[in-house]
Amino acid sequence: RFFLEYKTVSFIALGAVVLSITGVEALYADMGHFGKFPIRLAWFTVVLPSLVLNYFGQGALLLKHPEAIKNPFFLLAPDWALIPLLILAALATVIASQAVISGVFSLTRQAVRLGYLSPMRIIHTSEMESGQIYIPFVNWLLYFAVVVVIVSFEHSSNLAAAYGIAVTGTMVLTSILSTTVARKNWHWNKYFVALILIAFLCVDIPLFSANLDKLLSGGWLPLSLGLIMFTIMTTWKSERFRLLRRMHEHGNSLEAMIASLEKSPPVRVPGTAVYMSRALSVIPFALLHNLKHNKVLHERVILLTLRTEDAPYVHNVRRVQIEQLSPTFWRVVASYGWRETPNVEEVFHRCGLEGLSCRMMETSFFMSHESLIVGKRPWYLRLRGKLYLLLQRNALRAPDQFEIPPNRVIELGTQVEI
Repeated sequence: RFFLEYKTVSFIALGAVVLSITGVEALYADMGHFGKFPIRLAWFTVVLPSLVLNYFGQGALLLKHPEAIKNPFFLLAPDWALIPLLILAALATVIASQAVISGVFSLTRQAVRLGYLSPMRIIHTSEMESGQIYIPFVNWLLYFAVVVVIVSFEHSSNLAAAYGIAVTGTMVLTSILSTTVARKNWHWNKYFVALILIAFLCVDIPLFSANLDKLLSGGWLPLSLGLIMFTIMTTWKSERFRLLRRMHEHGNSLEAMIASLEKSPPVRVPGTAVYMSRALSVIPFALLHNLKHNKVLHERVILLTLRTEDAPYVHNVRRVQIEQLSPTFWRVVASYGWRETPNVEEVFHRCGLEGLSCRMMETSFFMSHESLIVGKRPWYLRLRGKLYLLLQRNALRAPDQFEIPPNRVIELGTQVEI
């Protein structure tokens, strides 16, 4: 009846109604930590009944005492319960913020593993749960961002517009992405997927549209942050791919090089050398430069590739694949899920179980270090290239990323134009 009698006002009211469910976007991140069943159980047994009872109570209070509109939540309680209610609200805020922080840590690690963010330091805070992590850079970035937002907006009521667009925008994107997963990963029928998407968007789009009038009064904040993160992630992914393609476009095949070395072998020195290789069939740059400048090879050469699978975890049985390319060359492919952190020492342990014995402190690790130059490109691509250079300069170095002892690493530099 309200929507039929007050069409324009009711549409604008949707922008305020959606504030009653702010926080649901954190459930997506928490689902990655706890799974879908605990989230559903918590929602239907605790969160939903609590929300319904609380808002019904606030409505009843306003019907009887309209002057309570200034703060209906705290005026619901008697005077003696005001302080306990304030403490409860503060604790709920701390718990909610911690859930968001943990979610950001988890999403950041997954983005790094999938190649959408530059490598950064990730600390595991539990020996039992792999999902309990701490990322110092992200933690400090969140701290400064929160301080800037608090100083800029001054009052929590001024953040209502930002909350509305952030939550409804997340709902729209989640509906679109979930149907994409249903089509490509779960192989659902395309017509059934389309019906589900239309049904969700019929709810999500009106809620998002109702909040667009708040764009200038604070709604620009989540949209700006989303645009910044989208630019950073797409820049790292695309420029990284461009760099690797540039490095390998003129390279010979690995099989041809091994055959050439067998015909005219170089000087061999005792020990084991590990060359980090991004592609299976391409010669690592560090190996080429070592042969070019030092003209020697170790008695045993291992080409190590760390690969991210399209799954959160990889079973230990499938962790390591070993292939002997020649009497002195070995290829090792270590597979990790996007929720796991690669560890070279663990890879060596698995290799030992498979018959390829390696000792970390008796092995030399050769890595290439690319010095990048932004070539002649359109001005917007030059800006993107400079952003990539900035990200790469501040990225975590490979020895720290894979927990390799620094005194066992040899870096060979090369200059590449992008």
